[in-house]
Order: sequence, then structure tokens, then C-alpha cells
Amino acid sequence: MRKIIINQSAEPPPSSDLDFLDLEHLAQVEFTSERREHPVESALLLTADSASGWQAAISGEQVIRIIFDQPRTIEHIVLMFEERQQSRTQEFVLLWLMDNEDAYREILRQQYHFSLPNTTCEIEHYEVGLNQLKALELRIIPDISGGEACAKLKQLRLA
Repeated sequence: MRKIIINQSAEPPPSSDLDFLDLEHLAQVEFTSERREHPVESALLLTADSASGWQAAISGEQVIRIIFDQPRTIEHIVLMFEERQQSRTQEFVLLWLMDNEDAYREILRQQYHFSLPNTTCEIEHYEVGLNQLKALELRIIPDISGGEACAKLKQLRLA
């Protein structure tokens, strides 16, 4: 019998031909908590050290909200989550706020199970059509069973 071991590797990053937004100059960010050694900008900025990423300082549901100075059109949302310390099932929700509205609309809700040591990375690339986007909100429930996990986000990119 011929056998080949398939190593699970992280999915390739999204195509480099996408023109990701420079959030540092286009928006402000609001968030519920961060660890000093893993600040939110390390997951959001194009020049950030991608090895670091953001981590919450406390367990439980966390929110990262990007508020644009001027309404934008967004066609791609790329998220990367990584967990190398504990198995858990995470849920995240993406919401958006259109300019001149006051209610957020849900884009999607997804759950993902991190199962150590093999399933440690989740990469999502969504093609969307968000016109007149004023704010984008990411809500993360790091452990839907109510465990003491802290939310982590390796990378969030918008194009």
C-alpha cells in the first residue's frame, strides 16, 4: 500500500494582489481589552509584526470595532485566528454599520474548533459588498462552553 502523510499546514495567505487598507490612517479602533505585549494594532496594521497578533487581557466575549473617518467600500475581509495553548470552540460575529444608520447589521456568524496539536489556525477570506461602511465590528466568544479562554486575533485585513 502506498501511503503519504499529509501535514496540516496553515492555508496560504490571501492573494498579495489585494490592496489592503491602511487602517492606521483611515480609522480609529475601539476594543474591550488587550494585553500590553499583544496590542490590537499588531493584528490590524499592515506594518505590524504578524507573529504577535492581538490578545485580550481578560476571558470572555471581546469586541474590536473599526470606525472609519470617512465611509468606505469594502470587498474583502480576511481574518486569521491562532490557538496553540488549549482546545476550544470559538465563535465570532462580524457586523457592519452603514453611514447615516444607527443599527449594526450582521454579516456572518461562525464557529470553529481548535483541537491541539493539529488544528491550531483558522484563516477566513470573505468576499463582501459593503458600501458606505462606517464601522465594522468583530465580536469574539473565545470558548462557547464558557471556559476561561482569552480571545486572540492574529490578523484582520480589509480591502
